[in-house]
Amino acid sequence: MVFLTARDVKRGNVAAEKLIKSGVSDVLFHQLDVTDPASVAALAEFIKTKFGKLDILEGGDEGFYKIVGAAKETYEKAVECLNTNYYGAKRVTEALLPLLQLSNAPRIVNLTSLYGQLEHITNESIQKQLSDVNGLTEEKLDDILNNFLDDLQKNKLQENGWPFPISAYKVSKIAINTYTRMLANKNPRFCINCVHPGLVNTDINWNTGTLTVEEGARCPVALALLPDGSPSGLFYANMEVLPF
Repeated sequence: MVFLTARDVKRGNVAAEKLIKSGVSDVLFHQLDVTDPASVAALAEFIKTKFGKLDILEGGDEGFYKIVGAAKETYEKAVECLNTNYYGAKRVTEALLPLLQLSNAPRIVNLTSLYGQLEHITNESIQKQLSDVNGLTEEKLDDILNNFLDDLQKNKLQENGWPFPISAYKVSKIAINTYTRMLANKNPRFCINCVHPGLVNTDINWNTGTLTVEEGARCPVALALLPDGSPSGLFYANMEVLPF
């Protein structure tokens, strides 16, 4: 059984119906707003009540074109981007972890971006902190993100070595990549990786992508179906391992 989620109920139901008509019969839609704790809790309770456990969690990629389309990257838009792309993904993961722990072969695949590579941060101190996954805590990561927002407010992003432009999106993806590695360290029985699916041709980018939906799904699906004992805590693109 596949659970398809979307914030918009109407669009989610339409997407589920398309999948069913294409031959994917085992699809259930459930509304999910990753920024709303109540919505996240409702999804977790639904899965628990109906099926008792979860085998695979695939997290989506949002929030990019809201930033690109803005004339100026504001503090409010940056907070929204981080809350969706990082804190939202983390919120869903933490709510569903107890159900994943009941699986014989739990898998987590986080969709990310090449913009999430640490090379986009030129500040060596921040790079070093984010690279030290064994010494990094979620609280320290929160502090780093708060420092980013503080520098954004003070107009010091470039001065302090943050990614620029579309800074919030890049930082949100750096955060989700870092969280993926931390999560893999904490859960050695899981197979947890992140993947850059490529620029997929969908309405989220006004159909300007270079890959079909099927091509974009290939690597995320392959990672979700990796055999037991496969590598964990890695960053993939086109089924190749890339540096964080």
